[in-house]
Parts: sequence; C-alpha cells; structure tokens
Amino acid sequence: MAGVPPVPGSGAAACVTKVELSVSCENLLDMDTFSKSDPLCVLLMHSSGSNWCEIGRTEKIKNCLSPKFSKTFVIDYYFEMVQKLKFELYDIDSDMCSLKDADFLGELECTLGQIVSSRKFTRTLLMKDKRPAGRGTITICAEERTDSRVVTFEVAARKLDKKDFFGKSDPFLEFYKQTETGWQLAHRTEVVKHNLNPTWRPFRIPMQTLCGGDVEKSIKVDCYDYNSSGSHDFIGSFQATLVQLQQATQGYGAEFECINSKKKQKKKGYKNSGIIIVKDCKVVKEYTFLDYIMGGCQINFTIAIDFTGSNGDPRTPQSLHYINPQGYNEYLAAIWAVGNVIQDYDSDKMFPAFGFGAQIPPTWHVSHEFPINFDPSNPFCAGIEGVVSAYQQCLPQVKLYGPTNFSPIINHVACFGRQAIQQETASQYFVLLIITDGVITDMDATRDAIVNASRLPMSIIIVGVGGADFTAMEFLDGDDGLLRSATGVAAMRDIVQFVPFRQFQNAPREALAQSVLAEVPSQVVEFFNTMKLGPTRTDPAPNPAGTA
Repeated sequence: MAGVPPVPGSGAAACVTKVELSVSCENLLDMDTFSKSDPLCVLLMHSSGSNWCEIGRTEKIKNCLSPKFSKTFVIDYYFEMVQKLKFELYDIDSDMCSLKDADFLGELECTLGQIVSSRKFTRTLLMKDKRPAGRGTITICAEERTDSRVVTFEVAARKLDKKDFFGKSDPFLEFYKQTETGWQLAHRTEVVKHNLNPTWRPFRIPMQTLCGGDVEKSIKVDCYDYNSSGSHDFIGSFQATLVQLQQATQGYGAEFECINSKKKQKKKGYKNSGIIIVKDCKVVKEYTFLDYIMGGCQINFTIAIDFTGSNGDPRTPQSLHYINPQGYNEYLAAIWAVGNVIQDYDSDKMFPAFGFGAQIPPTWHVSHEFPINFDPSNPFCAGIEGVVSAYQQCLPQVKLYGPTNFSPIINHVACFGRQAIQQETASQYFVLLIITDGVITDMDATRDAIVNASRLPMSIIIVGVGGADFTAMEFLDGDDGLLRSATGVAAMRDIVQFVPFRQFQNAPREALAQSVLAEVPSQVVEFFNTMKLGPTRTDPAPNPAGTA
C-alpha cells in the first residue's frame, strides 16, 4: 500500500526509503456480549489542511482481544517531513458493517519518525476524548524495505491431528520471522475447512518480511485448527531456514514434521502431529509499479457518470448535476481531481466516458452504458478537458431516470481487460472511475461483475457524491475481506476503492486524488505478479543468489 506522496511542485525532497509497518495489539475493549471483539486496524496519514487520508487496512481477526495482524502497511518515508499517522481500531461484526457503524476500540496518533526511531513502538490506545481505551495497547514495528525479492509458496499438509470432536480440523498456517525481540508474524494463510490433508492457495511473502533477506535465518511455521471463538487449537510447529524450505524446488517437495511439544512430552511413542509439505518455494524479484509503468504499461482510464433521477433536476441548484456560475459541481470536481492525476499514465490521453441510468435520445430508452458524446463508434474524449466538455453538453440532452445499475459498465470495461490478458504481457491495465450518488439497484449482478473482473487487469474506483447512505459501496470495497459473488465465489483480489466525496469537500483537490488512487499501484503490481508477468520492456536484472 503506497503512502500519500508530497504534493507535486511542493519542493519536498524525494522519498528516502520505503518502510513496512506491522501492527499488534493487547487487551482491546470487548464490545460483544456473547463473544469477543473482531478487530481491524485502519491507518490514516495527515495530509493538507486538517484532513486524514486512509492509507490502508489490516485484515479482520475474529473473536480476539490481542490480535497480531499479518497484513502490513508499506509507506514512503521522507526524512525531513513530519509524517503524522493515526492508527484506528474497530470492532467489525459483519461483512456489511461499515466503519461508521462499527464499535470504536481506540486510536493512536504519532509520527512515522517516532516509529522508525524505536525498535518496538508500544503506546496506550486512546478513545476520541483522549481517555484510555481500557487497558488496550498497540505495538508497531518498522522495518526498511530494501529488498525487492519475494518468496512464493505452494504448501500442503498430510495426516494432521484431528482437533474437532464432531468433525475434522480446520487448519491454517502462520509463518514467523526471527528478530532480536522475538518471533514476529510474517504471514497467515487462509483456513481450509474440514480437512486433515489440506492444500493452501499459493501465496507470496516479501523476503525481507520472512527472513530479513538471510537465507540461513530460522523461520518458524505454526499450524493451528481454526475455531470461530478465537481460541485456536495448536496442532504443531517446525522451524527451518529458507535454504531448507527451497529443497522443494528439486521436484519432490520438502517435508517437515509438525511437532506439538506438549503432546510429545505426555504421549509415549509420539511421532508427529502431521507432515507439512512445501511443494514449491522460489525466490523471485518483485517488480514495482514504476517498473511496470517505465516498462511500457498503459493505464487505460474510463469514466462512468450516474445520470439517475435521484441526482435531482440539473436545472435547479439543489441538483448534484447543477452547474453553478463558477462551472462547478461534485461530479466535475471528481472528474478533474482524479483525471488530472491518472492522465499522466495514458500516452494518448483519449478517455472513453459513459453515462448510466438516463433516458437518451432519440428513442428515450433507458441506457446504462451510453457514451456521453453520443458516438458509440468513438466514445473517446480528448483529455480531461474533453470529458468535462462532453459532460456539460450531454446534461441538457438526456432525461435523468433510473435505476442505478453498475454491472453493465463494469462488464463493458471487463471485455477490454479480457482482450488484453490474452496478449500475456503487462502492457495494458484498465481503471474504471464510477461517480454516483445512490444505492446500487443490481447488487448481485454487480458483485458477480466485480468478482469476474478481479481476474483481469482492472481496478474500479467509486466516488460517492451527495449525502446518500453508501454502506453498500463500502461493502464492495474489499478492505474487510475479499468480496464474494452472489453464489459465494471469492474474488481473486480486492479491486474496488470507494471514497465518499463529502469527506473532501473542503480539502485541496489533490487530497481527493491521493485517497482515490492510493490502492491502484498495489493493485497493478499484485495482478501482474499473480499472473507472473514482468514489465514488457526492462533491462535483464541480475539473478540474486538463491533466486529462481
């Protein structure tokens, strides 16, 4: 997750380095009556004026008052800048629960300088009124990210201990890095339900996060049986170096006995609690967003504008589409703010722009993907100025109607993503900006469209204008866990970023752009890395020791 950069032209110095922050907590408030809190940590950075911009979120951990989050934050560190950070903890009770509806568990405000100057930064969590949040504390560990290599894993297990009385175990793994202050969580796999011989989804861990770049440093792997109560049953553990884990590359798979020391002491003839099989383990270079952009990847930017009736009559000042004498409304502000940033990554600066939810001439049928220049054969607008001009000319010619359907425009852009992926190169990536005022009408179809698009070189940005209830939009943003389709199929990755415009009404234009575009670089990198596609144009990199 990229940090908020200095404002272009501000004269700020270049980024010194990237810093990875890992977060854990102790003794959080218990907000649930019949269970424990389900904590999630949100990181915000102070930007221009008095605004806080969200940088990212950890995963949610169920029924746990002392969580160790496996998802880390990677932000740019500027030596001579005071980078104010805020860590907020929330109890997220359901997938549909937004932050505004979640129970607040406490926060910490500090600077990045304070964190990087401490080996282990531990502070008391505070409530909004500055009272202590019970006995809750937060610990943040910082490490400079200097190694671009990652370790890719394919891991399975055989004959794990049965921990559930009425069924099989639900196993997951935790990988720990050895540090001067003890074992530090580096990665947690997903849970495989009801299986004593599980195979986990392939995953990747930054080499520095896993072993500090030292292939001879010990790595600890713990295996647990997941319990919804949060009290997971320990199955067993083993320790190995990266060199030993890489024995899997010889084609046979490296096998390690999963040992439960307490069980070994009590039970005569104890052998193990199962076998962990590292089927594949490779060290590979991880390319950055700039590697792909400088390697020729084009960011194709499509704009979709909500023309549904809930926006109000564009001829009246109460309408969100009303263009005041200064030539401004929230739709135009979002187009300018986001478009001005992203157009720098598109060489021809020709942007397709569509409307949805309006009756359009000459037949006045309702359309959910009409070009706002009314030219289906050439929906492109020249630069952001062209998009703004087409929008202003389109408004008087359509009748705002409804409903608010997202899936047609998402599927429209996804068609181009499918064509691009067939080329098997990292040359094209698609970003769809949806600007809307209302509640989605085709939620199931939209979920299906997003899950399908998550397997394509595509990201979706939703900017909500006006004062409507945007709970559904926050649900689509997969920060609380991967989105699932209406039939339960999980997205391959999180591709949706939702931002309510009202949070930025009095902020500089660049603040909105920074928040809206914060996740795009990591989404581009994640997709092409998952597809094992390097930049299309790059100088051959030296093969580091131990890499594949």
